[in-house]
Parts: sequence; C-alpha cells; structure tokens
Amino acid sequence: MIHGVVEGSGTRARHVALVLAAGALFGTAGTAAHFGPEGASSASVGFMRLSLGALALFAIMPLVGGRWRNLPGLWRRPAIWVMAVGAAAYQPFFFGAVERSGVALSTLVTVGIGPVYAGLLGWAFLRHRPTRGWAMATLVAVLGLVLLSWGEIRVGDVVGLLMALAAGLGAASYVVAAKHELDRGGHSVELPAAAYLLGSVLLLPIVVRESFAWLGSPSGLALAVYLGVVTMALANVFAVLGMRGMSPGPASTLLLADPLTATVLGVVVLGETLAPLAVVGLVLVLVGLVLQAYALRPSRPGAEEPTPVL
Repeated sequence: MIHGVVEGSGTRARHVALVLAAGALFGTAGTAAHFGPEGASSASVGFMRLSLGALALFAIMPLVGGRWRNLPGLWRRPAIWVMAVGAAAYQPFFFGAVERSGVALSTLVTVGIGPVYAGLLGWAFLRHRPTRGWAMATLVAVLGLVLLSWGEIRVGDVVGLLMALAAGLGAASYVVAAKHELDRGGHSVELPAAAYLLGSVLLLPIVVRESFAWLGSPSGLALAVYLGVVTMALANVFAVLGMRGMSPGPASTLLLADPLTATVLGVVVLGETLAPLAVVGLVLVLVGLVLQAYALRPSRPGAEEPTPVL
C-alpha cells in the first residue's frame, strides 16, 4: 500500500516537473532573442523557430522509438491539423499583437488567457471537468501576471487585443488536441513533429516575402537553432510527456512558468529592474504554480487521471 502511494505520487511529480521544465524553456526565448541580430523580423524568427523545431524532432524521432513512416497517417487525423493550425497561428497573431499593443499587454493577454481556453476546451471536447483547485491556482497566477505587467501595459488598438486573444486560443487548441492524441496512444515526438512540419507549410504564404538575411550571421544562426531546438522541440517534448498525467487546463497553468522564467532572466541576465508591485506579481505567479502542482497530487493511493470520454 505504501509502495503504491510513493509510486503514484512520484509519477505525478514527474509529470508536473516536465511541464514546468517546458514552461521554463519557453521562457528563455525572449532573452535569447535579445542577443539576436538586428533586422530579424518577428515573422521570420517565428517561422524559423517552428520549422527548425520540426526538423529537430524529425531527426531524433528514430532514436526515441518514433517512426517517420507514421507521419503521413498522423496528417490524416483532424487533431493533428488542429495542433498544426494552433502552432502556426500563434506566430503571426502574437507578433502582430506585439506590434499593435506592445509586449506587456500582448504577453499578458496571450499567456493569461491560455489556461482558461485550455480548461474550457478540455471540458467541452475531452470531458475533463475543471476543478476548484485548478480555478484557484489559475486565478492567483493570472493576478500575478497582471501585477507583474502593470507598469508596462499600454492600451493599444482593439485589433491588437483580438490578435492576442487569437494567439492564446491557438496555443490552447494545440494543448487540447495534443492531449486528445496522447489519450489515443500518440507518440510524444511523432505528434509535435507532425504538427510542426504541417504548421511550417501553412506559414509559408505569410513569410514568403520576409527577409532571412539575418541567418547569415553567427548570432542569427545561433538564435534560430536555439529557438528551434531548445524552446520549440525540446520544450514541447517535455510538455507532451508531462501532459500524459494531467488535463489540458492544469497543464496550461503550469506552463505559466514561461513568464516567470522570462522575468527572472530579464533581471539576472539583462539587468532589468522590477518595481515593488511587479515583485508581488512574481511571487503570486510562483504561488499559483505551487497551488496547481499541489492540486494535482493523487487524492488516494494509486489514483490516476480519469479516462476522458472521447
């Protein structure tokens, strides 16, 4: 009996740790981009991040039990198209929101609305009913995000706000569709590889006129490789593996480790300073993550996530 408790708790703790690690890796993207070359457009950087992430996953697939020949079959599944469209749509919508409404407001809306979207979509399509623990943890973390961004928020146009909301919906749709495929026994590398390859193709009409000259510099090439391999491929493998043990809503809430990491790196690496209100917000985001991790603990020996009705 005791062994069952330890094993169940350890398994769930690994799932939580994997999703938190994914969020932390996502959060390094902004700091990495800071050291990139001048003149790299947001659209071209987003496209390279997605396409190189796909190629990295494609390369390692045979090493982790995946099979290239399974990809055509995956592309015939509606959920993979949802993942691809979600991953592809996030890039232009988020970067467009940044241009219209600023970094702080766009990030706050996109990242903050993600867990809400994911929780509702997971409830609607996967029958994962939201819990009070998830609602409380998400409320605390999002309140922390608001305080963290308060001093930098500037009101932009309505279109920018709508684009940020659309970017959050794209990210949440990816998470819910990935969870659907995982529940069907999908492979943790095949799924994002199939989605990113397809998503990169979908983005081609948008970036065909963009300049990619920045890739010719060492810093540009290093930025593209880091963003693709670390913040896209590796981070999403961690996220997908972690999502095996939880519903989409809690997974998206734990991914709020992204702005937490970005803020800490901004202070430690880039020398940014935080106002007292922002420090309170940072602490609240951390508290929200702790609450969510605690809420995911097994409620009884051997307790597992309920099997969704598909």
